[in-house]
This record gives sequence, structure tokens and C-alpha cells, in this order.
Amino acid sequence: MPASRSRLYRSGVLERENLSVAEATRQLTDPAVTLWLDLDAPTAADLAALTTELGLHPLAIAAVLDEDHQRPKLVHYDHHSFLTAYAVRLDSGDGVLTASELDAFVTDRVLVTLHRNNTADIDALTKRWDSTPELAKSGTGFLLHGLLDLLVDGHFDALQTLDEQVEELEDLVFADQTDVTDLQRRALRLRKSLSRLRHLALPMREIVGSLMRREVRTVDDALLPYFQDVYDHVLRVTEWTESLRDLLATIRETQLSIQGNRLNTIMKKVTSWAAIIAVPTAITGFYGQNIPYPGFAQASGVWVSTLAILVISGTLYVLFKRRDWL
Repeated sequence: MPASRSRLYRSGVLERENLSVAEATRQLTDPAVTLWLDLDAPTAADLAALTTELGLHPLAIAAVLDEDHQRPKLVHYDHHSFLTAYAVRLDSGDGVLTASELDAFVTDRVLVTLHRNNTADIDALTKRWDSTPELAKSGTGFLLHGLLDLLVDGHFDALQTLDEQVEELEDLVFADQTDVTDLQRRALRLRKSLSRLRHLALPMREIVGSLMRREVRTVDDALLPYFQDVYDHVLRVTEWTESLRDLLATIRETQLSIQGNRLNTIMKKVTSWAAIIAVPTAITGFYGQNIPYPGFAQASGVWVSTLAILVISGTLYVLFKRRDWL
């Protein structure tokens, strides 16, 4: 079974890359060796071979083969731990969030990452490890720190983009000329993306916190401050998602309030003009009766009715204007 990518560290020094799984696992007879294996879209046969080499738990294997997306989690078994997490990317154009599942088996000297259709940014992961080679002596904990740090930074970047788009949405709410339908559509997309990101990011707090417990023994004293830094980033992501969720709700309420105020203004104007128009309608209707009345069949009747229309309509116009109804 070939690995998509692999690395072999010996005594904290990168020694070889791109070994097969069989060749890499043979090196585990040396206690100074730490391995990373990356598998893209592994089959049941591939995982069976891996189980033979590393003694993986059947439930963890079933979770990898399950087509339904697992929730982010860290499960500890007798001989290894199983991690499920998600790499995310937010489209800056339409605000749609894309999430890619990444599974990992963690033993005392081996990290196996699994994903589908090359969705994981493996180059970014290896660069993250290469940026801190002094930590490689910490073994599997070093590899796991780079992986989690990359995933949490991805969550942070997605939130940064979401925050910028929410600010644009705020400006559109108060714009004079706004396409309300487009505004509501954008707000809904952002709320869906934020809700999904929140569900993927919140469990990371429990995952990182679990790894920092001393009884787990994955994180040594040298790595503990680095995992604490990742944990702080997770807390910031959590707080930021809550803040943006409240802000989006406020924007929606503000939009509804503005729409209500605009509707009230329109109704006041329509009602005011209807009242003004009702004056000449009433007067001309009265003078349109086919019975004698003061000014009937006389020029004075026309002038009186015209003057009444102008005076009463003008008075109503001035009154409504002063009250800001027009």
C-alpha cells in the first residue's frame, strides 16, 4: 500500500520522505523513529493493512470508511487516538464555506492522516513542520501540533473573511439604494456559513484541551506552551463566532426596523396626499348636485368652490409638511 506522502524522523531529524507504508513501518523497530503517513482516499483493504501494522481499533476504521461526515472529535483507544477535524475555506466572493474532513490516527510514534480527493493542503502542513524543526524531538506531538495549528489558523482566516463581509453588509443596510432581496440573500448565506463554521470550530476546544492533559502523554513539556497557544486561538475563534452571530442577528433586526420605518413614512405620505385630494373631490362632488344651492348656475359658485379647494388643500399641505408627513 503506497502512501500519498510520508516522512521519517530519527532522533528529531528529518531523514527520509515518501516511503511506502510497509517500508516505513519496518523502521519502527528503532525507538528513535517517528513516522508520518498520509493516505488519500484509502480503501478498506488499505486500512486493513494499516490495522495489521499499527493495531488500529475497528470503530476508528469504520469511522474513516463511513461516507457520512463525522463531527470533530478526539477518541482515545488502548493503543492509539483517533482524530476527526475539518479544514475550511471561505469563498470571498459569495461567502460560501467549504469544509474538508481530515482524519488522523495518533500513536506514540506514528501520525497517519487520511482524507479524500486531495482535499487537504499537505504542502502547507509540511511547511508548518519545517518552520519549527527544533520541536521535532517531541515526536508525534510535534506532528500533531502542526496539524492542529494549521486547521485552527484556517478557521481563523475564514472568520476574518466573514467579518469583512458582515461589515460590507452593515454598510448596505443603511445605503439609500439597496436591493433588499440581494441583501437578504447575502445575509442568509453568511448566516449558514457562520453556523457551519461554528459547529466545526467549537469542538476543537475540547480536542486541544484533551491533548493537553498529562494523562494523555501526547504533549510533552516542551510542546505544552505551543498547544496552549493553539488553545488560545481556538478560544478566540469561539468568541468571534458568537460575536458575529449576534451581529448578524442585529443586522437583520435593524434591516426589518428600517423597512418598517420606511413603510410608515410612505404610508404617512400616501395618507396625507389622499386627505388633500379628498378636499377637491368632496367640494366638486357637492357642487355637482342637480339641485339648487348657493351660487347655482352663477359664476360666483365656481369662484367660491375653487377658492375653498385652494385654501383647504393648501392648509392641509402646510400642516402635513410641518409634521414631516410629506
